[in-house]
Amino acid sequence: MRLNLIAAALAASALFAGIAAHADQLADIKKKGELVVGVLGTDEPATFIDPKTRQIVGYEVDLVNAIAKKIGVKPVLKQIAVAARIPELQQGHVDLVAAGLTHNKEREAQIDFSLTTFVTGQKAIVKKDSGITDVPQLAGKKVLTIRGGTQEPNIRKAVPTAEVVTFDTSQQAFQALQQGKGVGYVDDEAALLRSYAKLGPQKAKYVVLKQNLSTEALAIGIKKGESGLKAVVDDTLRELEKSGEAQKIFVKWYGPNTASGFQTRDFKFESDKID
Repeated sequence: MRLNLIAAALAASALFAGIAAHADQLADIKKKGELVVGVLGTDEPATFIDPKTRQIVGYEVDLVNAIAKKIGVKPVLKQIAVAARIPELQQGHVDLVAAGLTHNKEREAQIDFSLTTFVTGQKAIVKKDSGITDVPQLAGKKVLTIRGGTQEPNIRKAVPTAEVVTFDTSQQAFQALQQGKGVGYVDDEAALLRSYAKLGPQKAKYVVLKQNLSTEALAIGIKKGESGLKAVVDDTLRELEKSGEAQKIFVKWYGPNTASGFQTRDFKFESDKID
């Protein structure tokens, strides 16, 4: 009996030790020497594959590279689907998610978020010959967007009678618009303007509607309760802001001389609070 009690105590101790070891994900990351980050790789200019180098680059890549440098480990990017972002993080398949992830109240119950890293609106683009000039006119029409993001619920909320058709990637959805499979395409403004710019002379056949469907605060996703990891992520972002590097990274990927053409940066890395 005494041996059984000792064995049970040792087993419980080992179990506790195992739980304690996994309670600090930051320590695990340092131990393995890698920061595994889930990215889309199809969301230019946030994360996309450079056609020359075949490497994943972009705005969010620069941010996670800075975080990995701060921790002192190698960044490892893992492409994931939009719908898999939160499950991949919760199941421990990635350490962070930097994948155009909107921070909202519903998701706060599932994961933690870094300081806001980007603020954008969601917009719709339509073919000019559709005659559509504002969002309400999408009522009863077929609208195309990405599966698993906030774009789908936002267009349903803004235009309840729209027929929403979803695709795995923004490229697939935008291509469907060009093929006439719907009258409108909805995405984050930055990504949508990048797709619009790529149309070249064909741009004259399309119109980006002025009205925003929503305002989105994007952030890096962190597994629930990993306070040590969140602290180092937020500290890195604050240091980027203070040094001016955050502004340089924004201008590099979204500034006036890019296809996105943003004239100003109207947000800072300073808060993880949302309305």
